[in-house]
Amino acid sequence: MVCQIHSLNNHPQLVRKRTCFSFRPNPVLLRTTLFSIHNNLNSDEQISTATVKQTQIQKSDIYNVKFKTLSACKLGISRYPDFDYNAEGGVGSATATRISKTDSDDEFSVVFDVKELYIPPLSSATTKFLGLPLPPFLKIEIVPESFQGKINQQSGKVDLKFRARFCFSFGSIYKAPPLLVETVLTSEESKGKIRGGKGERLDKNGLCRLVGVATVDPINDVFMDTFLSLPTECLAVMSAVISFSTTT
Repeated sequence: MVCQIHSLNNHPQLVRKRTCFSFRPNPVLLRTTLFSIHNNLNSDEQISTATVKQTQIQKSDIYNVKFKTLSACKLGISRYPDFDYNAEGGVGSATATRISKTDSDDEFSVVFDVKELYIPPLSSATTKFLGLPLPPFLKIEIVPESFQGKINQQSGKVDLKFRARFCFSFGSIYKAPPLLVETVLTSEESKGKIRGGKGERLDKNGLCRLVGVATVDPINDVFMDTFLSLPTECLAVMSAVISFSTTT
């Protein structure tokens, strides 16, 4: 038996042809794809920048506020002469949020933490009536329940709603039910039927004088209702320093 080996070279029809593929990108499609990628990157960058700016704005719109009461204060009730009241040592802290900002307006909403708000009591050490200290056994404690409102740094105008219980005591002998006092302490004018006063706006050092007139209702205590002629009006005149600082 004779075997023949045939070379593939001798049979070109059996040789597989190599096919070469040439890739030619579509210019229109390429431009569209690159443009889309570019836009997406810019969009992400803009969102990131906007988020950073918004965070910065939010931080700059929130401030810490410190409140300090000073010595030249007054308290009056009914038609009695005013008490000369040294409220130095009173302190409070609040969070302020900017609610408007223009060239002529810079207003903040302010909410004080009543748990940290301290106003000295009226006593023989802090208060005089007709030039004489209060009797040693007489004490009027002030228990704040709410203190919040608006402060305009641009104009210096202050309007703070103040609610507190005034607790009268005569040593350990007598303690009256608390008087509930609710008023707006303002740097403007506050006027009632028999009482009134005018405040002073914040200056560049944060000094101000706040006044407020409130109606005091009877407390169902014969002695206090008669002695103070309840219902009646009371007047508060408070000298204070209000300072702003940025949050950390």
